Amino acid sequence: MLRAHYPYYLNGKPVFAAGGLPGADLPDATLPAADLPVTNKFTGQVACRVALAGAAAIDRAIAGAVEAFEQTRRLPAHRRQAVLDHVVTRVRERHEELSTVLAVEAGKPIRDARGEVTRLIDTFRVASAEATRLGGEFMPLDISPRSEGVTSIWRRVPVGVCSFITPFNFPLNLVAHKVAPAIACGCPFILKPASRTPVSAILLAEILAETDWPGGAFSVLPCTRDGADLFTTDPRIKLLSFTGSPQVGWELKARAGKKKVVLELGGNAACIVDDGVDLEHAADRLIVGAFYQSGQSCISVQRILAHERIYDALKARLVERAGRLKMGDPLDEDTFLGPLIAEADARRIESWISEAVAGGARIVCGGRRQGVFHEATLLENVDPSAKISCVEAFGPVATLAPFSDFRQAVRSVNDSVYGLQAGVFTRDLHRAFHAFEELDVGGVILNDVPSFRVDSMPYGGVKDSGSGREGVRFAIEDMTEIKLLVMNSLACGT
Repeated sequence: MLRAHYPYYLNGKPVFAAGGLPGADLPDATLPAADLPVTNKFTGQVACRVALAGAAAIDRAIAGAVEAFEQTRRLPAHRRQAVLDHVVTRVRERHEELSTVLAVEAGKPIRDARGEVTRLIDTFRVASAEATRLGGEFMPLDISPRSEGVTSIWRRVPVGVCSFITPFNFPLNLVAHKVAPAIACGCPFILKPASRTPVSAILLAEILAETDWPGGAFSVLPCTRDGADLFTTDPRIKLLSFTGSPQVGWELKARAGKKKVVLELGGNAACIVDDGVDLEHAADRLIVGAFYQSGQSCISVQRILAHERIYDALKARLVERAGRLKMGDPLDEDTFLGPLIAEADARRIESWISEAVAGGARIVCGGRRQGVFHEATLLENVDPSAKISCVEAFGPVATLAPFSDFRQAVRSVNDSVYGLQAGVFTRDLHRAFHAFEELDVGGVILNDVPSFRVDSMPYGGVKDSGSGREGVRFAIEDMTEIKLLVMNSLACGT
């Protein structure tokens, strides 16, 4: 199913924990001192081992990326595009292999795993197109007599070496959202995949190593959190892009120095369900939004606000649908709810639910933990200050609350330290635009759940949910900067 051992990739070459790469000119200090056990999240057994990078290897990777930038910044668009197209072709060929790896190392139900692999293909396809669109503008500057005859052109150029740190919940496509734009615009990169789910990124590196992308222009280095300090602090890095928890993200930003920092962080996403909407459609989408991937998504539906006239009818539909969700082996085609990433996370959800119930909440359905699994759970009458409401749950649980006034519901959604995405089900155009104007979030999803994302759209949050945007075109804007040329034709006698 999985290989017994996987390497890390240093300057485009695989390095194994057992003795390094044969024939490679690597100082002993850069060879792996240990390996990282990766567990099957369903069985809890070690599925494979991955080489673990130390500080010396990370330092060497950054040096290699700096040197490679002299090549990548000059690569013509068609060559960058060819690299991206090769990844698309090879991932299609290895689709089921990659899906199985996701199901094992992340505990992702196999149908969802296949969906993530398909989304990676979309992300690289979009990046392939964007690689040929990296341009600029002609800009006249004769806005006053002093600048008559002066014109300019500007273009976007790559910023340099990028550092990427990615999470466990989408260990393939969230890597793609950093790697594909970097290749499209000519930035070399180093990547730290999540320690719990590194294999997907290693396989992507394996595919990249088949291309003409310069070897020094990429390194994929599983490492400990303490050992990853250079990913954040090294001044040779010009951009840090981090996806993960707000606590870690803002701490990294504070330590990042002068480099650009893009943060895709957490949320407690809310969804407003107005009177008069199609309740069957709303219920179907809310079940997916709240419980897909066992709620382990930063845009998982955590708070549901339903108009009082449809509250009971919607609740009944949600309870019925939640009760049908199958919990079990991620490799089973019928499984919807896989394991949480670790039993500690399942216990945390269990304790937060108990805390809410002690504060007056009522369990509408679910509520029980079974080892590393947790049932799909709905709560009502939850105190807004309870952790299960106001802190990112990252588990299969959502709260229900009625409202009578739409504008007040919008204010309730905004009563959060987070602001990633929100969903609004309504047939009222005025209410839809009111939500768009007033919701303090990075994205408003109309007549669908906040969990909806297309990989080409600008995606990101405000407040504690982060800064900057992903989505290939928008990530490229962060990974490039404007370079200006001003031309004074009068000085040339013309």
